[in-house]
Amino acid sequence: MTTAAYLDFCATTPVDPRVAAVVRRYMEDEFGNAGSRTHEYGLAASRAVEAARAHVAAVCEAKPEEIIFTSGATEANNLALVGLAPHARDSGRRHMLALAIEHKAVLDPLDSIAKSNDIDIELVPVGQRGWVDPEEIEKRLRPDTVVVSTMHANNETGVIQPLEEIAVVLGDHVAYWHVDAAQTYGKLDGLGNSRIDLISMSGHKLYGPMGVGALVARRRGYQRPPLSPLMFGGGQERGLRPGTVPVPLVVGMGEACRLATNEKASRAAACQIQRTQVTDALSQLCPQYNGDQNKTLQHVLNVSIPGLDAEAAMMILRDLVAISNGSACTSSSYEPSHVLAAMGLGSERTQGALRISWSHEPMGIDWASVTQRLSDALR
Repeated sequence: MTTAAYLDFCATTPVDPRVAAVVRRYMEDEFGNAGSRTHEYGLAASRAVEAARAHVAAVCEAKPEEIIFTSGATEANNLALVGLAPHARDSGRRHMLALAIEHKAVLDPLDSIAKSNDIDIELVPVGQRGWVDPEEIEKRLRPDTVVVSTMHANNETGVIQPLEEIAVVLGDHVAYWHVDAAQTYGKLDGLGNSRIDLISMSGHKLYGPMGVGALVARRRGYQRPPLSPLMFGGGQERGLRPGTVPVPLVVGMGEACRLATNEKASRAAACQIQRTQVTDALSQLCPQYNGDQNKTLQHVLNVSIPGLDAEAAMMILRDLVAISNGSACTSSSYEPSHVLAAMGLGSERTQGALRISWSHEPMGIDWASVTQRLSDALR
C-alpha cells in the first residue's frame, strides 16, 4: 500500500470503521436472506434492510417505501432515465433535458436513449462559474419534456447547482425532475424539496461500502414515477430492481447515512477548516480555481496551476498525495474534461486541472513538500 496521503474523496471514501463493523456482522453472523420469510434468519435480515431503508430515506425526507436499492448511483441514474423511456414513448412526451456538465453515468444513458428511441435529448449549457442559470432550463422546457436531470454538485469542480431556484422554474410542469446526488447525499441540504421526484446516491461516496446505492422515487400524491425495470426476475424492490438484496451492503449504507445525518454539521465544519489549509498551501503557486468558489462543496477544489500539466503534477506528487485530474470513471482515457470544456475554459487550463478532495478527518499532509515540488517543476 502506498504511503501517499489520500486526497481523492470524490472518487471514493474509505469505509467508516463503525460501518465496517456492521457490514462484517451481517456477513459473518446475521447472514440471512431478506427474502426468506419462513424463519428467523430471514426475518432478522428483512428487519435490518427495512431499518436501513428508513435511514437512507431520512437523509432526503423521503418515505422508506420510496427507496429502491441499487448497486450504486450509476445504476440508479440508468433506472431513473432509461426507466422513463417507455413512458416517454407511450405518452408522446419525447424531450429530455440535462446539464452539459453531468456525470457520464447520466450522459451515456441519455445517449443510449437517443440512439434507440425517437426521443430528443437536449443539454443545458453552464458558464465559467460551473452552475446553471435556472433561466436556461426555463427557456428549454417544452410541453413534451418528460424529465429534467440536474446534478446536485459536480463531481469534478464541486460546484453546487441552485436546486431551490430550479424547483421554482419547474413549478407544476409535468416533467419529472431527477437529481444525481452522488457527491452530496448526507453532506448537503436541499434534497428534501418535494419537487424532486428522483434522486440517485452511492454508499461509497458517504463512507459506506462500494457496490450499493439507491434511487429515491418520490410519489406525487399516490402515484409513483412511471419507471420500467431494466432487469427482470424475482420482483424485489417493488419489481424495479430484481435480485437478492445484498443485506450486509445495504445495512452498511444505512448506517453510513445514519452517521452522516447525525454528524453533518461537525463534518462540514472540519472540511471547511481543511479547505483553508489547502488554499493557504497553494497560494504561492498563483492557482486558478475552476468554478464558483462561493458555491462549492467544502471538501473539493479543482485547481489549475499556470505552466504545470496535470499529468506531470500527479507524477511529481505520487508518493506524497493521491489526487486526480477529474472523474474516476473517465480518468483512464486521458481525454480533456467535458465538464471544464462545457464551462468554456481554455485547453491549457483544462489540461492543467487537478481535483483535490478530502474528508472531515485530519489530513496530516506535508504541504510544504507538496508546494516545494510543484514550485521546482515550474522553474
